[in-house]
Amino acid sequence: MEDKFYFVAEYQAVPDPTKQEKAKNWDVAIGLQMVDGLKPSKYLYKVARDNIEGKIDHDTVYDTLRRYYQTVDGQKEKLGTEEADLVSNRIAELLGHQQSFVFSPSMLMSIHKYLFKDVLQSDWVGVFRKQDITKKEDVLNGDTVPYASFLTISDILEYDFNREKNVDYTVLDKVEQSHKLADFISGIWQIHPFREGNTRTVAVFTIKYLRSKGFVVDNTLFKDNSEYFRNALVRANYENVGKGIRRTTEYLYKFFDNLLLSTEYDLDSVTI
Repeated sequence: MEDKFYFVAEYQAVPDPTKQEKAKNWDVAIGLQMVDGLKPSKYLYKVARDNIEGKIDHDTVYDTLRRYYQTVDGQKEKLGTEEADLVSNRIAELLGHQQSFVFSPSMLMSIHKYLFKDVLQSDWVGVFRKQDITKKEDVLNGDTVPYASFLTISDILEYDFNREKNVDYTVLDKVEQSHKLADFISGIWQIHPFREGNTRTVAVFTIKYLRSKGFVVDNTLFKDNSEYFRNALVRANYENVGKGIRRTTEYLYKFFDNLLLSTEYDLDSVTI
């Protein structure tokens, strides 16, 4: 399979900023699938390249992928790659919409609905979960983060968003800005409002939120470190007093400092 970082390397010397930006968006989109252990098909790279070259739009990419997964070759790959392909296309499309953002819980729902329509169960898409969940995390040796009760999702999200709206980032120094943003995103992720697809949804929301506030960042950090990003969120929201494990934002702060402050912290691993 082609390297998931292939497009940026291929298009970095192309004197066309539109193609360069599309290449970055595709690489971020494909890289984010790794947060759930998903990898794209070889076929996706072909149609994605056609999109970057301006030969086809994202709707055509979607239709092309759907037809591919009705073929014999597509059926062989379907279980492992179809979700990654379809969601990558939609993430790349949303990242290409530079200005479309409203800061609200409904924006989070809309992003989830767009990314996972016709991918997840219809009653899971764009709606808050209606049951409590646990997820075994490798970084926690199989333990789970204590996610919010489904009964409180709407109230907690509304509280967190209202509190964030009242933050005046102009009076904060750059490190304070970075860590304040990290804390907000960590809180949203811990709620885990959807049955599946939370981390990818939160990542897209984060990128668009940062843009809306005027931050100029290289979002390929999400591509290069998608697994680290998820594990950092896990550690920011997990503690086990009995085992002497404390909740720590150390890893998440490093990620956001690299993203917003151009620091060069090592993002190789997250541990307990």
